[in-house]
Amino acid sequence: MSLVSDSALRRALARARDGKALDATEVTVLLQARGEHLDALLEHASRVRDAGLRAVGREGIITYSKKVFIPLTRLCRDRCGYCTFATAPHKLPAPFLSPDEVLEIARQGAAMGCKEALFTLGDRPEDRWHQARSWLDAHGYDDTLSYVRAMAIGVLEETGLLPHLNPGVLTWRDLQRLKPVAPSMGMMLETTSRRLFEEKGEAHYGSPDKDPAVRLRVLEDAGRTNVPFTTGILIGIGETIEDRAESIFAIRRVAREYGGIQEVIVQNFRAKPDTAMRGLPDASLEELAATIAVARLVLGPRVRIQAPPNLVDSEYALMIRAGIDDWGGVSPLTPDHVNPERPWPQISLLETRTAESGFQLRERLTIYPEYVVAGEPWLDPRLFAHVAALADPATGLARPDAELRGLPWQEPDGGFASSGRVDLHVEVDTAGRTHDRRDDFDHVYGDWTALRDRLPSAATSSSTTSSSTTSSSTAPSDGAGSDLAARAAPSTAAGVPAAPAPGARVAEGADAAHPDAGPAGAVAGGASGGASLTGAPAGGGTPGEVRRALRRAAADPGGLSDAEAVALLAAEGEALDELAAIADDLRRQAVGDEVTYVVNRNINFTNVCYTGCRFCAFAQRRTDADAYTLSLDQVADRAQEAWDAGATEVCMQGGIHPDLPGTAYFDLARAVKERTPGMHVHAFSPMEVINGASRTDMSIQAWLEAAKEAGVDSLPGTAAEILDDDVRWVLTKGKLPAKEWVEVITTAHKVGIPTTSTMMYGHVDNHLHWVRHIKLIRSLQERTGGFSEFVLLPFVHTSAPIYLAGIARPGPTAAENRAVHALARILLHGSIKNIQCSWVKLRDDLCRQVLQGGVNDLGGTLMEETISRMAGSENGSYKTISELREMVEVTGRPVRQRTTEYGVPADERLAASEASDGVCKSVRRVLPMA
Repeated sequence: MSLVSDSALRRALARARDGKALDATEVTVLLQARGEHLDALLEHASRVRDAGLRAVGREGIITYSKKVFIPLTRLCRDRCGYCTFATAPHKLPAPFLSPDEVLEIARQGAAMGCKEALFTLGDRPEDRWHQARSWLDAHGYDDTLSYVRAMAIGVLEETGLLPHLNPGVLTWRDLQRLKPVAPSMGMMLETTSRRLFEEKGEAHYGSPDKDPAVRLRVLEDAGRTNVPFTTGILIGIGETIEDRAESIFAIRRVAREYGGIQEVIVQNFRAKPDTAMRGLPDASLEELAATIAVARLVLGPRVRIQAPPNLVDSEYALMIRAGIDDWGGVSPLTPDHVNPERPWPQISLLETRTAESGFQLRERLTIYPEYVVAGEPWLDPRLFAHVAALADPATGLARPDAELRGLPWQEPDGGFASSGRVDLHVEVDTAGRTHDRRDDFDHVYGDWTALRDRLPSAATSSSTTSSSTTSSSTAPSDGAGSDLAARAAPSTAAGVPAAPAPGARVAEGADAAHPDAGPAGAVAGGASGGASLTGAPAGGGTPGEVRRALRRAAADPGGLSDAEAVALLAAEGEALDELAAIADDLRRQAVGDEVTYVVNRNINFTNVCYTGCRFCAFAQRRTDADAYTLSLDQVADRAQEAWDAGATEVCMQGGIHPDLPGTAYFDLARAVKERTPGMHVHAFSPMEVINGASRTDMSIQAWLEAAKEAGVDSLPGTAAEILDDDVRWVLTKGKLPAKEWVEVITTAHKVGIPTTSTMMYGHVDNHLHWVRHIKLIRSLQERTGGFSEFVLLPFVHTSAPIYLAGIARPGPTAAENRAVHALARILLHGSIKNIQCSWVKLRDDLCRQVLQGGVNDLGGTLMEETISRMAGSENGSYKTISELREMVEVTGRPVRQRTTEYGVPADERLAASEASDGVCKSVRRVLPMA
């Protein structure tokens, strides 16, 4: 511990007393407070804690959870120097507890009034121990998490205990799989110190799951998935005071941005025999109290802070003075398997010690009261009944008189019952939307202020090389978190190279440290060093550079470098005209002069969604005025109307409605095919595929094969936005990462389901992101050949939440739209033949311009287009065939109706579409009488 001066301590304490924001230096000073300075620090922390409890109606209450500890497996692939929990297979009777053993522990706990089943286990033991792999295979489980999921369901159904899952490092998709079976999950951050991870002999050396950036990414992914999540720090394992401060700030950054950190544990290291770190001194209890107090001041009044009561000896009062408001889980039945030498205190003793400090001890559930009361999106509907059976609906705390009994775990009732504003697809063009934003605008997307801190300063107006900004309530912590993310993952998960945030320190080779390492979401600089996530060009080319790039594009379209392609996106005037001409020549070579369109109907079966896409104005809460869900009959009726009007395709996509089971997508496809057997079903984005696979616990391939059997003919390649996670985590709170999009698309192609490909641009991205996105699409096409077309989707800003919050720019310029359509044709030449523009998002005159710059397809008549219209597009929700022909007529090019596969529709389809002009009567605008 470094020595600090008395004056430095007094200055930092004065700022803490006055409620001022503390920076990293001040926090480092306060962590060393002892004696009278420690007393003052604890007083300030207590005051902050008390204010937080008053704010949620729990003044004078400290909580705990009555639990049983289920050590599902003690095998682990990591080798932490302080751990006695993890062991070797020969020391265990079996690699895993059997289902009977799990349920017996849970039943005994239920009989003693426990309400939490804490599942603790080692990280991915099958990756290290063949005995674990063999056991899972013999019992029919693909991996450890599949067994965790099954046992969580078993505990819910057999005992009514609520599972809290601690399976270690989880991916975004893992969290999707597990959220429906557990009200809460957790994983200790422990420390952000890379030294402890990278240097031989340190606590985390040789433990791939203890990479700090990987663990921060888990915290972020849990927030994105709306999982109430427990984390914390472990002090005294060799970290420095500065590391400790950085760790607290890193947790705060995630807590502020996503709101999903339900509690933070501050745990002290206690040396154990037979471990590599048995000779290290224990962290002192004064040191623990100072750390708790500092965590309280930094994390603020809303975060719940816990100290494990079996590790504080008799110093309960000291920890309460330090600012805790929770004692964590306490078991009357099972030992603390992680610290077996330190038994839990009796609950009666804990109640007495808490009362001696002037507080009342109250039992909570594993999911904290605030999240119980909030409900969606934090609690999956399949768990509503289980939580409601144990919770006081007014406070969210555990009901003392709750009866423990098993309840079925099943898909929620309802699903396809018609509800809400089902005529929105028509009224969006007349009455319009009820409000310009949904009712939970302030929090469903995460914290807007924290999101701005991802961006460089002046994010909405100019480029900058700053890696983070500091708001009035932040310290350099957020920059530290960004730095960790950049050091861990200088490439995106989708395989597109991405530079770290400007100014970030990158450890050589750090991206290979963990198989799950991907952008932790904190990098602010985007895909190019020096380019900000602001929609500003990433280094626009000089006139000379543009001319050279034009020559290269004409001679070798596929050979354009990133820099040359970026230069072309800045083309203006004659240079832009020349770029368009080059693209149009390539279009003529690839597909001739025909301009194509398809007669189709969009069917958005629900707009209820809690994913939190910040660009989306379509998604609503189930209680919002504009929310709706269609019944299967209504979906089939709309498909029939489209067929009668000559359509050959329906495009079905919807919100991620929490009530819809994972098999709902199959039901939708069957409903359409049963009513209109000849209709091509173009349905379900990669996000919907992941949702369906996660809810059914199927692999992506198995789910796609089932969807194909149900009638899905092709997938829309939407949900791509920009395939760079640095951009995605600004654009959306919880949508799938880039690598997951890639996996869904490539798997679809593998099983014989073609897809489109898309790019939504002009928001918080830059030109280099566009170039790399298009090049990634080309590389995927070269691998699979499964893309039918590339669709460019300019950002519609008017009602987009991220624009209303002042973060995104108002879409691309007309020149940028012309340039990027032309560049897409050039970069995809020889790979994807069909380049489509979106008449919904572009004016007719701009559609005509891009048709003369590489575009050959106009998309569909649509019949109902609600998503862009809800965002503020003013180009209508359908186009008749006559209107499409009129748009193209001035170009002198022929117009042809096509099928989804770009073939020629049957004569009967052509006749029907000519008769209806490509749009069914029910959605037609009624013209006023003259």
